[in-house]
Amino acid sequence: MRAALQRWLALVLVLVAPVSHAEGLRRFALVVGNDEGGEETRPLRFARGDARKMHALLSRLGGVAPGDGRLLLDESSKGFLAALTELEARSREAQARGERTALLVYYSGHAKDGALRLGNSRLGFEDLKRRLAGAPADIRIAILDSCRSGALTRTKGARRAPAFELDSGASHDARGLVILTSSAADEDSQESDALGGSYFSHHLASGLLGDADRSGDGRVTLFEAYSHAYARTVADTAASSAGAQHPTFSYDLAGNGDVVLTDLRASSEGLVVPGLAPAGMYYFVDPAGLVVAELDKTPDVERRVALAPGTYRVKRRMSDRLRIGEVEVSRGRQAVLEESRLRDAPFSDDPVKGVAPDGGSWWTVGLSGSMQSFFDAPTRESLFLSVGMVGAEAQLHDYFRRDWVWGVDVAVGGKQALLALPTLSGPAYRYSVTSLGTTLFSEWPHGRVAPFVGARMAYLVMRRDFEDASLPDQKYAMFSPGLVAGLRWQPLRHLHLTGRARLHYLLYTVDEQRSLGFWELGALVTYQP
Repeated sequence: MRAALQRWLALVLVLVAPVSHAEGLRRFALVVGNDEGGEETRPLRFARGDARKMHALLSRLGGVAPGDGRLLLDESSKGFLAALTELEARSREAQARGERTALLVYYSGHAKDGALRLGNSRLGFEDLKRRLAGAPADIRIAILDSCRSGALTRTKGARRAPAFELDSGASHDARGLVILTSSAADEDSQESDALGGSYFSHHLASGLLGDADRSGDGRVTLFEAYSHAYARTVADTAASSAGAQHPTFSYDLAGNGDVVLTDLRASSEGLVVPGLAPAGMYYFVDPAGLVVAELDKTPDVERRVALAPGTYRVKRRMSDRLRIGEVEVSRGRQAVLEESRLRDAPFSDDPVKGVAPDGGSWWTVGLSGSMQSFFDAPTRESLFLSVGMVGAEAQLHDYFRRDWVWGVDVAVGGKQALLALPTLSGPAYRYSVTSLGTTLFSEWPHGRVAPFVGARMAYLVMRRDFEDASLPDQKYAMFSPGLVAGLRWQPLRHLHLTGRARLHYLLYTVDEQRSLGFWELGALVTYQP
């Protein structure tokens, strides 16, 4: 009876659709990540990051054209619905031209009391379900990674069990709605520091990159992805303090077949693990020490992981040691993992460090170089000169909230000059600047790159020390508020390179009251312990 039921469900749950437009399906995707859930919730750490990864994955491997995908971060429910309306309109236009369409909605964030919590706004589960059920698309797929999201599936077709084998055969055009959730209606969805994301979204993304491709045909289907994410999420959360987390699904479909969520063949780059490579669980770690993909290798079977271009540490865990190495995935090329390039290492050399082992925050320290100059030309020539500066800086990341950075800095600079005033010129002096500052800014990480903007308060001390002892030395000190913006890049696991610009205001009050402004352009090299 149970086997017959599973076979019947297999016929109604899956859809038919290849990834490429040429095979008849135009794909639209709305990807939403919200770390903030408003009152009575604590900020999440990885929801926005999970959304960024999913958006990039669907764009690269999921057949979603650049104009057909939307990424929303920390948006309100109003913004969510506005973006959904826009994609629905585009889908309706495509249908009018005779195209079959699919609409995929992914959400990572808070949910509580039967609603998605997008900041201080809410979107009810049932309202969202009705909206998706009536959306003008042949196929609608919703993936919700939030606490108690299983409440969205329990009214019809809910299954708190892994997916099952799909019978192969001719596929038929399918229409309807599928909903996947990260947890049951009475369970919390959990995040992992070591994975840098939620368990469910990580295993779903890892599966879509190739780990779920059990058939070996280079395509990952809905059933393969869900079955993989279910099994790995349950296994990884079974021993957690919150208990095992069970993804769920629901369906309301007509037709049968198999929907392809990602096509590994759509990307010309990636990593091949040869059939002769030893069996076992492989982990692929980015420069930040986070696992970006996993692969369960079976004996004598070649596997592929569609990693994006970059450098990755490879780890295979054995009973008494690790096998670790490094692999470079180049743009447009397939890299091959060679066992001879891996080495034995003790467990203490595990490259998976995760983030925030001490509760969330982490430090960087570094050296800076910059140029400081005032906007006003007379001031720049006679009073506060343009100088180069060198300094040191320390930054505390993710302490006040996720992606906020607090920094303290000190810098010095100076140059030799000749005094040039209307009443006096010629005496030589040493001009020097000492700057003490503190900065608070917000970052928007995107892979290894993170643009940022924030505010700074500096205490400046300017001096003129004359060589002629008969002339009195001069000093001027003041507080100066300003703005800072720039871009941080992490080329290596412990190394960060930053380029930035600062704009500051200064009130001069010695012989007259003048409002002055100055700019600084600089670079910062920091080390992350």
